[in-house]
Amino acid sequence: MKVYGLQHVGFTVPDMDEAVAFFETVFGGVTVLSTGLVDVDDDYMRRRLGVPGNCRIEDIKVLRVGNGSNLEIFRYSGDPDPAETLKRNSQPGGFHLAFQVENANAAADRLRASGVDVLDGPNHVDAGPMAGLTWCYLRAPWGQYLEIVSMDGPLGHERDGSLAQWSPKLNR
Repeated sequence: MKVYGLQHVGFTVPDMDEAVAFFETVFGGVTVLSTGLVDVDDDYMRRRLGVPGNCRIEDIKVLRVGNGSNLEIFRYSGDPDPAETLKRNSQPGGFHLAFQVENANAAADRLRASGVDVLDGPNHVDAGPMAGLTWCYLRAPWGQYLEIVSMDGPLGHERDGSLAQWSPKLNR
């Protein structure tokens, strides 16, 4: 099997309009696809998507954000426990999305000024395999953790001869 790379990251949000507006406004995202209601039966939902049969996909939107993987955003209805909280990053199944920006310090200032919930930082790593990375976590309006990162050159592990991470800035 030949793998080309990561094509998209998919996740579910409670309010599609809020999520799309957030990614468009904060990160310059562009919606490239919208499905509207996916008209399938209970069996399809259980067997193909692993969700309760009474759930339905109200909409799927795919956004392009810069030069990287697509974001596939779902809005479901019918979940018996829609108020269940998002998993923390420390829990299995918890995750975050990271966006590479030109300058994490300037980006964090801009995000804070626009009312985004930005955690402490940005934080610069001076030593070790991640030396040269500046990073900062933030939260989307629905609680999803996101991260902004910038790099001031090759990271520490790359300077030691390890394979470089893929970078949307360098497209490598």
